[in-house]
Amino acid sequence: MCIRDRYMGFFWEIMRLAVFQYVHILNKNTSLVRIEIGPKSIVTEAHEIIVTGNDPVDFIVLKPNTYIRIKNPVIRDSHGELARDKNEQIKVAFGEEEIRTDDQFPDPFPLFPNEEIIKRDALPIVERDCVINLRAARDFTEKSGTVKRAGEEWQIRGPLIYIPQIQVEIVSIQHSILVSKNNALQLKAKRTFVDTEGTKRIAGEEWLMTREGQYILGLDEELIQEVKGIILTNQTAICLTAKRTFVDKYGKKRRAGEQWNVTNELASVHICDPSEVVLAVIEKTVLRTDEYCYILNPRINDVKYLGRKILIIGPTAFFLKPGEEIDGGIKKKYILSDTEALLVQANEVFEDEDKTRKIPGQQWLIKGPICYVPPTQVGILEKRNAIILDKTEGIYVRNKKTGEIRAQIGQTYMLSEDEELSEKHCTQIVDELLSLHYGKPRENKYKLITYKCPFNATMQIYDYKNRKSRVIFGPELAYLQPNEQFTVTYLSGKIPKKHGQVKTLHLLLGPKFSTDIITVESCDHAKLEIKLSYNWRFKVDRRNPEKLFNAQDFVGDLCKSMSSRIRGVVAGVHFDEFHKCSVANIKKAVFGLNKETKEINEAFFFENNGLEVFNIDIQHIEPTDKNTKTSLDKTVTQAIEITTKIQEQEARRQADKIEQEEKGKLDRLVLENQTKVEEAKKSLLQLKADSNAVKMKGQAIAEAQAKVSSEEILAKAKVRNAELAAEAKTIRDVSQIAYQKEKNLIELNHNKAEATLAVKFGKESADIQAMKFGSIMKSIGKETLIEIASSGPEMKGKMLEGLGLKGYMIMGSENPINLFSTAEGMIQRNPTQLQLFL
Repeated sequence: MCIRDRYMGFFWEIMRLAVFQYVHILNKNTSLVRIEIGPKSIVTEAHEIIVTGNDPVDFIVLKPNTYIRIKNPVIRDSHGELARDKNEQIKVAFGEEEIRTDDQFPDPFPLFPNEEIIKRDALPIVERDCVINLRAARDFTEKSGTVKRAGEEWQIRGPLIYIPQIQVEIVSIQHSILVSKNNALQLKAKRTFVDTEGTKRIAGEEWLMTREGQYILGLDEELIQEVKGIILTNQTAICLTAKRTFVDKYGKKRRAGEQWNVTNELASVHICDPSEVVLAVIEKTVLRTDEYCYILNPRINDVKYLGRKILIIGPTAFFLKPGEEIDGGIKKKYILSDTEALLVQANEVFEDEDKTRKIPGQQWLIKGPICYVPPTQVGILEKRNAIILDKTEGIYVRNKKTGEIRAQIGQTYMLSEDEELSEKHCTQIVDELLSLHYGKPRENKYKLITYKCPFNATMQIYDYKNRKSRVIFGPELAYLQPNEQFTVTYLSGKIPKKHGQVKTLHLLLGPKFSTDIITVESCDHAKLEIKLSYNWRFKVDRRNPEKLFNAQDFVGDLCKSMSSRIRGVVAGVHFDEFHKCSVANIKKAVFGLNKETKEINEAFFFENNGLEVFNIDIQHIEPTDKNTKTSLDKTVTQAIEITTKIQEQEARRQADKIEQEEKGKLDRLVLENQTKVEEAKKSLLQLKADSNAVKMKGQAIAEAQAKVSSEEILAKAKVRNAELAAEAKTIRDVSQIAYQKEKNLIELNHNKAEATLAVKFGKESADIQAMKFGSIMKSIGKETLIEIASSGPEMKGKMLEGLGLKGYMIMGSENPINLFSTAEGMIQRNPTQLQLFL
């Protein structure tokens, strides 16, 4: 810390320096800078200033594996001491730099005047499988004597800690690149050199490094990319092209621009060379048994045939070669049954399997059953099926060479190569009538047109080629030949009749009726509207059936003719006379009179078409004039009223008569019912009296019987209780006896078992003791027993204690032992211990 004080106009600086602290002081008079190192207190003079700041500067401490780069370092002599000039100033190497490490300067150190810190950092650590790239910043000689020129580059491989040098620049620390299986590194030469495998590389040359493991790029190598191998299976291949002429990895020379395939047969994994470019990944084309295809621009023996086409038939599998393509995709073989065929056409001159020469444009049929694959010279025009026809069905067939059209009816038919289906076109009205007849529009116009002529009907068909017509009578199915058309008949319809309202292809022969309304006028100018119905029929001349169609609208002609006749007759009579005999007048007008009998004819016949009107029905006659209609309505109304009143009176009389008869019947029924009611009451009272008597008698009998039954039941219950008590006592006694007997038996068995166990226990214990004693005696041995017998008492006692015995007894048949005296002697000898002899 710097303290300033002022004395006599001068400033004094006082700074206290601790250990490992320093300051630089500038002498303004000499312009020299000196360094002061603590611990001390510094008092500056008036011509001195502290240039390092107001606070002391700490020494520089280098941590392990760190360094510092200093500019303008001080110069030291060969002994490491600071070099000074004649002014005792420390010499400085201006423009130079110095690197100091923790090994060189393990202790803290200060910066001398003019020294500057450029960089302070950790020492570069080069890991395993890594290198540090270095470049010489100036010419220098290494410690090993190797001369390095400015700009020269080299590598140092790890693992190591690199100590920087002033003459050397660190370009980079380069990590190794892992080259895994089926992968490679694409490298490029920066300049001409010899690589690690001893191959000379030209500047700009590219190659692949496929050796597995860690790879470190050289100074003259540049990594372009990591190349992954393309896995080739039985179903995939790759199409390659050459960027330049070279020899591929399979030893084949490839020219620039050449294309080829690499399949699984060459290699399971392909790593693209820098001179190769992958155009596409190709899937294997698989043809099944029923498939085939055409290959355009095939490549055969590495020769490309442009414009050609070859046929490949399944089952097979292949890869398309470069430039090849499948024309039209994969196709199915034509499997034809006996009702199918193919219409084919030759595209070029060739000979088929039968050695028949075919010329371009020639057409023929391939008929089934067959499995057909068209060769490259043949084109498929269409597939044909045999047209199945019933006896009443057919088709129109046209010969393409002659143009003739015919109808094929009643059998299954296959069109030949020179035939085609022909459409039969009809007029719009005929199509509409056929649609109504079939119930749906006519879709397939090549099908034979048929028409069901109904019973008692006829129809006309006209052949416009031969200019003839034919008439068909129903019921019959009419076939329309290619050169024929139906005759459409236009008939009058509605009421009153209008022309062209009915369109039909057939005529009904009758009997039928036609209704019409006509207006007539009497001689007294009374206008009437008459509704008539004519019954008609055709009389057919089988020798001349076309006569039926002489009248285009026979209904209109009929109605017009009949109305004309009726008007003529009505115009000659008065209204009253016509009104009284309207039916006779009309029939007379329609049918006419027989010249001989003067009676009305039975029918009217039209000679031109054979139409006969055999009856007429007058449905109503109504005046069209208002006054006539009003007077006729009044007359009719009065007649209706008179008739109604007469009918009402008669109905009233009949109702009164019926009412009186029903009333008498009702009174008689009432009297009869009252009599029956009284008789029923009498019967009811008698039944009530009988019921009460029976009820009282039954009650008395029931009470007596109930009392007797009650006493009898009570007596029986007492007897039953006594019997049950005796049975219960007997059961208790028997149970007690059985219990006591079972208890005694159990105790007896228990005592027997205890005694048996005690005997068994004693016997087993004795056996065990005997075995124990025998084992002890056996382990001691005969000699030991003799020594025990001959030794003193104390020795015997110790021996017995060692053997774990409380006492012993030795006897034989020759010297028996008195157990009583022996026991007494043992007790006297050792009164504190009871010895038992077994």
